[in-house]
Amino acid sequence: MKISLNWLKEFTSIDLPIENLVDKIDTQLGAVEHLTDLGKQYEGIVIAKVIDSQPHPDADKLHVCKIDDGNRVQNVERDERGFIQVVCGASNVRKDLLVVYIPPGAIVPDTVSHDPLTISTREIRGVKSNGMLASYRELTLSNNHEGIVELNPYDAKAGDDFASTYKLNDYIIELENKMFTHRPDCFGHLGIAREVAGICRQPFVSPDWYKQKTQPSFDIDEDLPINIENQMTELVPRFMAVALTVKKNGASPIWLQSYLSRVGIRPVNAIVDITNYIMLITAQPLHAYDYDKLKQLDGDKSDTVNIIVRAPKDGERITALNGKTYTPKSDAIGIASTTKLIGIGGVIGGSETEVDETTNHVILECANFDMYSIRRTAMDNGIFTDAVTCYTKGQSPLQNGRVLNETIKMFQKLLDAKVSSKIIDSVSPNIPIEDDSLHPPLTINVDTIYQQLGLVIDKKDIINLLQDVEFNVADKGDNSIQISAPFWRTDIEIAEDIVEEVGRLWGYDALPLTLPKRDLRPATPDSLLITKSSIRKLLSAGGANEFLTYSFVHGNLMKKVGQTVENAYKLQNALSPEMQYYRLSLLPSLLEKVYPNIRAGDKEFAIFELNPVHTIKLIDSSTNLPIESQHLGFIISAEEKLAKTNYYGSACFYAKRYLDYLLKTFGLNVTYEKLPSDLCELANFTDIIAPFDPTRSAIVRTTDNTNIGIIGEFKNSLRASLKLPYFIAGFEIDITQLSEIQAHQGAYKQLSRFPSTQRDICLRVANTVAYIDLFTAIDNALAKNHDKSLWYEIMPVDIYQSPDKEEVKQITFHITIGSYQRTLTDNVVENILENVTQVTSEICGAVRI
Repeated sequence: MKISLNWLKEFTSIDLPIENLVDKIDTQLGAVEHLTDLGKQYEGIVIAKVIDSQPHPDADKLHVCKIDDGNRVQNVERDERGFIQVVCGASNVRKDLLVVYIPPGAIVPDTVSHDPLTISTREIRGVKSNGMLASYRELTLSNNHEGIVELNPYDAKAGDDFASTYKLNDYIIELENKMFTHRPDCFGHLGIAREVAGICRQPFVSPDWYKQKTQPSFDIDEDLPINIENQMTELVPRFMAVALTVKKNGASPIWLQSYLSRVGIRPVNAIVDITNYIMLITAQPLHAYDYDKLKQLDGDKSDTVNIIVRAPKDGERITALNGKTYTPKSDAIGIASTTKLIGIGGVIGGSETEVDETTNHVILECANFDMYSIRRTAMDNGIFTDAVTCYTKGQSPLQNGRVLNETIKMFQKLLDAKVSSKIIDSVSPNIPIEDDSLHPPLTINVDTIYQQLGLVIDKKDIINLLQDVEFNVADKGDNSIQISAPFWRTDIEIAEDIVEEVGRLWGYDALPLTLPKRDLRPATPDSLLITKSSIRKLLSAGGANEFLTYSFVHGNLMKKVGQTVENAYKLQNALSPEMQYYRLSLLPSLLEKVYPNIRAGDKEFAIFELNPVHTIKLIDSSTNLPIESQHLGFIISAEEKLAKTNYYGSACFYAKRYLDYLLKTFGLNVTYEKLPSDLCELANFTDIIAPFDPTRSAIVRTTDNTNIGIIGEFKNSLRASLKLPYFIAGFEIDITQLSEIQAHQGAYKQLSRFPSTQRDICLRVANTVAYIDLFTAIDNALAKNHDKSLWYEIMPVDIYQSPDKEEVKQITFHITIGSYQRTLTDNVVENILENVTQVTSEICGAVRI
């Protein structure tokens, strides 16, 4: 964002050296990216008068001119009357014209930034030319190169310095506009001038026209009736318009063009230039429509021109002022005639109603639009205009009338315009247009400011700081003040905003440099971070690799694994089409990465991920916010050939080995239970269970009957859709309980001084008996029927089913038994195994082989 120092000086007195001023702006207002000394590029350029203009003797399109520079330029050849000879090729050069003269030794301004061109004395077709007469483009005032600049004799005279006359001996300060995200007033010179005055401790007073609330009355010269229909008062809180008849249209005055061009705005014509000029002062965009063109769009069916603020229709298109055609979405703000769109509200106007130098009747629009709607529409269509920049910061609707009135006066002064309709003001009932502020007054205790800033500032100084930038401040006694923010400060809502304002205006660099007090006691460790770190170490030591995938997934992936898309939070502005939803579990993201890794040459691997997940179904009732569940997802996989040679049995048991080791290390006892036939019993686990084959999976449940996850193999349909190998299994658990154990009791387990003993026990059961049921029966038998001094471990060895006897199967377990008090004898161990045999026989009908 470019700011003109001379323009700021029109609103406030600035007497600091430019270096000091830039330093204050940089530290107390916004980051200064660049400083340009504009006057340097106009050094030596003067205003001159054409005394005589004759055709060139040897060129049809050239003229030999005599110019009067008031004897301002030194070291240049003159005739006996003191005039300078210049050859000029412009078609509009003529006697008595006031022009801009670039003498020998001066640089052409529009070449300064890239390849400086220094003017010299040279012969053109045999005639000596001492310099040149400049066009608008050569002076960087516009892109017009049709002829030389014609100056108004009322503005200047021959011999005047060009830069001084048009205030081009200026400094341009480029600010990082992201610093003003919540400060719409700072996108105009008036707002910046106010802030500069504030940080320089000078009282600022806005122009009378900007503070005037009442609508002035205008005599209607020619009746050009217009009708405004605002169907979107929520997105368009205020929409003002007026018709004007313009008598002096064309190019705008050079002083106006110079103000626009120096801050990067291209002059177009007088009507557009005035609207841009007012926008650069107030940060309030305006738009002008050609009244006659707008009326023709509807076929002159009515004497009244209709402007309708509505949502764009499906497939409705508009050709914009930039020559491109857009199809705005239905959530955009459409500005339309009776028959078609004529603009995208707050973003860009349509070409069919564009004003030009022949426009005589104008509709001037000054509106307020919803900042979020404008930002969304601009992003959707890739349109980033100056209007978008201003509107997306949240303009105040209380300034529309003031800005429109001043624009009308400027039209009257420069274009001899007449008001041709009543001023139409469509305003939402929620907008307090008669007030001086958008928010109620704030009362704040001065001690609060002291405490939050860490600095004691005199109460009078605080009041003066705020009053300097036109806050209404009243001393309420009892060490408190009441503050009412002016209407342009849409960002002041809470007491902390006032504290920030005082600190910024006083200068944060003036705050005392004292280190904060710190408690030397060690900080309480975060149990969740410790748990995650422990899990990483354990699984990595076991050969697993950690993955870090995006927290967002495509809806198609969720559907492939069988999850309910409606249970996931959908992103309104997704980073890409592949990241539409916040994931419900971790395994879909991991499963999606299996085939690409196998294809890349990794034939066998174990992978895991630690990350949070969310679901719409889990809401914290106390805060009404989503519950963030911390999960661990794990997958073990091997390509078919390796699975046959390196692995024995189902992949599920290898995944269970990892999980058992992990839970055992944390000291958490769990059981594995088959999934119930009615999954409604596991309502909160529905989306986590979705990828698993219900017949080859188990719920992981703690001893207090809490479900913490699921382990098993995946559905055949999922294997096919994601190209997964046959040897693949995994688990996903909620690690919250692991974190609690880590925080409170740790994972200590007593070691025995006595040797343990191992036994294999083979049990024959019916084919319908699930492995988990038999395992649970053995575990319960060992847990309930042995001396409390004993410890044990159960590991599966194999499951065998003879082709001849398909109705039964044999399952072998490896049982390790030990004691903390003695060495176990064979009789003791055998008695324990006999008890296991009896319990499993009663529960599962098992026969010991």
